[in-house]
Amino acid sequence: MSHLSLAIAARKRQLLCLAAWVCMFQTATAQTNRLIQEGNQLYQQQHYKEAAADYQKALAKDPSNTSGLFNLSNSLYQQKQYDSSRKMLSATEKAIKDKNGKSAVDYNIGNSYMAQQKYEDAVKAYKQTLRNNPNDMDAKYNLSYAEQMLKKQQQQQQQQQKQQQKQQKQDKDQKNNKDQNKQDKKDGNDKNDQTQQDKDQQKQGDNKQQQPGSLSKEEADRMLNALQQQEKKLQDKLKKEKGTGAKQEKDW
Repeated sequence: MSHLSLAIAARKRQLLCLAAWVCMFQTATAQTNRLIQEGNQLYQQQHYKEAAADYQKALAKDPSNTSGLFNLSNSLYQQKQYDSSRKMLSATEKAIKDKNGKSAVDYNIGNSYMAQQKYEDAVKAYKQTLRNNPNDMDAKYNLSYAEQMLKKQQQQQQQQQKQQQKQQKQDKDQKNNKDQNKQDKKDGNDKNDQTQQDKDQQKQGDNKQQQPGSLSKEEADRMLNALQQQEKKLQDKLKKEKGTGAKQEKDW
């Protein structure tokens, strides 16, 4: 076989491989589209979990399929899996090139934040929606509503903060009063102890003033009676001695 015939044979093999790859790609694309269509039917029937499963199968075959990503995010949103929904929307936004598509993605991101009452993030998302599509009336309405809810939320947070500060002050005052009462009680006990101590010291002083050997009234009376008895005995004795002495002669 000549070199020319070998080159022709090689080119034929390349064409056959390319044709097989195109056929496989078309088959995979067809399967992906079929899974997405089945998911759409389930979504319309409000079978959101089953629809999400079909979208995930489609993305397993074509991870960058924007329809699969966007529809999967919607089915997750309907299941209230808002964080997962936004994750899919972020991936969708990276894959989409046109502004209208990006606007639709940002709009849904705003809706997911609204569902979680994250109004500040929702406002940002709706503003981004209007940057890509200034004529989106739904985004304008939702932006206005989100701004109103954000203002109300901030007012409530300020009110709650004031209430917390007031409660903290009351708790602090109550604690201070309680501590003061404890201190007053302690001071009162210390004062009572000091008073009792003073009384004890005074009593000890009184006891010291009563000298050892001092007589009570009863003892003094007894001693006085004894002295009087002794004196009486002495007088009686003197009288007796005077009566029995030598008689004196009369002075005629």
